[in-house]
Amino acid sequence: MSRHCSLIINPVSGSYSARRAERIVAALRRGGLEPEILLTTGPDDAAAFAAAVCAREEEPLLVASGGDGTVNGVLNGMTPGKGTIAVLPLGTANVLALELGLRSVDDAVARIVRGESRPLTVGLLEGFGLRRYFSLMVGSGFDAQVVEGVRGEEKRRFGKGAYFLAAFRTLAAWDGQLLEVATAGASHQCHSVVICNAARYGGRPVLAPGASVFADGFQVVCIRGARRRNYLQLAWDVLRGNGPAGTNVSVFAADAVTIGGNKPVQADGDFICYGPVTVRSVPDFARIIA
Repeated sequence: MSRHCSLIINPVSGSYSARRAERIVAALRRGGLEPEILLTTGPDDAAAFAAAVCAREEEPLLVASGGDGTVNGVLNGMTPGKGTIAVLPLGTANVLALELGLRSVDDAVARIVRGESRPLTVGLLEGFGLRRYFSLMVGSGFDAQVVEGVRGEEKRRFGKGAYFLAAFRTLAAWDGQLLEVATAGASHQCHSVVICNAARYGGRPVLAPGASVFADGFQVVCIRGARRRNYLQLAWDVLRGNGPAGTNVSVFAADAVTIGGNKPVQADGDFICYGPVTVRSVPDFARIIA
C-alpha cells in the first residue's frame, strides 16, 4: 500500500515549474508514495496546509517544496512531536537543504523515497504575543534591519540581490544603538546578535560551525563592535571560511536567550517583530528526512 505524503509547494519559488512538479510526483509514485499536491497562494498557506494535514493524519509526511520561507511555514503549522518533514529545494534560498547535504532536487526525492529520518531540533521565538518556530536562525540588529528593508519588487526582480540592496541602504542609515542579550547567568552588550540553530548563514558560508539542526541548543554570535568596518571584517572572515573571530565578536552556546531593546528581529530570513523577545531550543520537534 502506498504511503500518503503532502507536497506543500510554493509555485512562485525560484525553480518551480508545472513540468518539474509532474516529474517529482511521478518519481515519488515510482518509489511507493502517493503525493497530494497543495499549492500555496499566500504567505500563510504553508502553515495552514500543514496544520490541516497534522489534524487529520496520525503520521503525516510533509514535503516542503520551495525555499526556506516555505519550510518555515510548514514548521509553524506542524504539531510539535508529530510527523516528519522533508525538504525539496525549489526556492531562491535553500540553506536548510545545504545543512542536510542535499545535492539536488533528484537527491531530495531519492531520500524521501528511502524514508530515513532523524530527530529535528528547532528554535521557538516568543515576543509581543507571537510564537514562531525556526530551523535556521534568529537575528536582531543589522541583519534583521536588512531583512526588514528588503523591498518586494526588488526581491521579485533580483532574488538574493535584493538583500544586497537593502544592506547598502542599512549601511547608509547606520544605527549605533546597542542591545542586551541575556542567557542563563550572563548578560552581553551587543550591536547585533544571531542565534544559530544551523551552521550556515544565508547560503554556503558557515557562521556557526558548532551549530546543528540535529543537536540541542544554539550557537550565539554576538557582534559587539558597532562600526561598519566591524561587519565588513566579519563578512570577509566568514566568506573566507575562517568563521567569526576577533575582539569584536563572541560566540557561545545557549539553550535559551533573551534579546532586549527594540531593534527588528528576523527568523529564517523573514522579518517577525521588534524586540524584546525570548528564544529557546526545542529538541525532537519532529523527524526530518536526511
